[in-house]
Amino acid sequence: MPDPITTKPTTEKNGASSGPQVNVFAVHGVEPEVQAYAMAKYSRSALSMKESLKEISEQKAEQFLNTFYFQYGHRSIADLAHIALAVERLSILAAIELADEQRWDGQERSTRYQNFKKSGYFIPDFGSDTSARVEYCATVDFLFAEYEAFTQEMLRYYTGKIPRPQEMAEDQYTRTLRARAFDNSRYLLPLATNTSLGQIVNARTLETQIARLLSSPYAEVRHLGALLKDAAREPSYNVQAEALRALVEEIKAANPELGAKAEQQLLRSTRVAPTLVKYANASEYESQTRTELEHAASELMEGVPLEPSPKLVDLVEDGPLEVEMAATLLYSACHHSYRQVTERAQALTAKQRSEIIDLGMRHRGRHDELLRSFHAGQQFKFDILMDIGGFRDMHRHRRCTQIEQGFTRHHGYDTPPDIKEAGLGTRYKTAIQKTIEASDKLNVTGTHAQLYLLPMAFRKRTLFKMDFAEALYISELRSGAAGHFSYRNVAYAMYEEVAKKHPSLAKYFRVTDVREPIDLLQR
Repeated sequence: MPDPITTKPTTEKNGASSGPQVNVFAVHGVEPEVQAYAMAKYSRSALSMKESLKEISEQKAEQFLNTFYFQYGHRSIADLAHIALAVERLSILAAIELADEQRWDGQERSTRYQNFKKSGYFIPDFGSDTSARVEYCATVDFLFAEYEAFTQEMLRYYTGKIPRPQEMAEDQYTRTLRARAFDNSRYLLPLATNTSLGQIVNARTLETQIARLLSSPYAEVRHLGALLKDAAREPSYNVQAEALRALVEEIKAANPELGAKAEQQLLRSTRVAPTLVKYANASEYESQTRTELEHAASELMEGVPLEPSPKLVDLVEDGPLEVEMAATLLYSACHHSYRQVTERAQALTAKQRSEIIDLGMRHRGRHDELLRSFHAGQQFKFDILMDIGGFRDMHRHRRCTQIEQGFTRHHGYDTPPDIKEAGLGTRYKTAIQKTIEASDKLNVTGTHAQLYLLPMAFRKRTLFKMDFAEALYISELRSGAAGHFSYRNVAYAMYEEVAKKHPSLAKYFRVTDVREPIDLLQR
């Protein structure tokens, strides 16, 4: 019988082959840069993958990448090198910044399923201002204490309201309702809260991610960018190192010469992308453009109050491409709604709009990707104002374009309905108000302390641009009964907006009506 993966073809007289001839195999045990080189050779050599890997060394890979990646600009080569990275004990604020990549795969600690009471938190550098540091830490400690108290109170509320079915085990019952309790208490976790995440990205994404993080206005995020660059260039963590070390010692005891060879091969250090990230530096394009757009947005929107949003989700009508690009650039640099900014952009002359678009282009270097604000032309543009906790869930949708605004407390905060039902509304409001008062005291230049103090209850505005398929996908997935009530409401509102403006398309959405009661024991 033929091999199930590799089959030998029949060779005809003219040298051609007939019948199955595909050869498929997985590859492991190769450094990411060497693997990228081997795969890139398919376009430059007739060698098979196995033959390429046998002749390739780390030195040859480095020479190849230096030539084709940096000199000739063949950046797609870096798409072939995939790197797994663990990032631990960073703030939720920094995690949001880190994960803001469209070509990104990762998972972060879930506030729905893990207790964050002992996570710790990020403390900005207050220098010699010890009083500010004390005020900051006292406020975060208070929020953590309230988070724990609300978790326990909400668990008592749910267990008192929902009896345990006989067929459900006690631990499963408690675990399920504790997750529902976390759905509410997480609103009090500040952005300073430590979290952890893992990401698997290709080297090109890692390079642009590092450059973006190094350009951040947040000191913590800039430091994170430097650490990511170091992690790609320094020896990586070997999961098998301890077992291999023991094996090498056994071999050495039996045969010192063979043991030395085994040590050289089995315990050699591996650096995942030392060549591909060596030129990843802060992006002047991003930092200079951000400063100029903030100035332009401030001038254009001067005297225009932040309009209280009448809707959770606003589907903004399509318009001229130049208006969309100018409005999106300005939107990213202010806190006004997309509708407000678009109205101002429409009122400008064509020359004035062109000047704004030029701001987004003038500092672009030879190898800089265009700002995300230039991702324009999608039919569906949803301006969404939702709590930060819910945004973190929506942030995972990579197939759409997301234009984030900065963190602020000027949009107010959300209060989970069940917190009011549990009789905790007044206590919740008091906790938020105490945080606002502390935040006002801690507007210390350069620290962003007032933003790190913001609980996830505060709202964040983001523009989501997408096609019809993605609008349908998000609405269906995120409106499901097992989801968090925050993004369920957003997903259903997205459906309602589409149904209102495109009624003939509404029948294709298989959404779950968020107004219907749900079984809180179903996850």
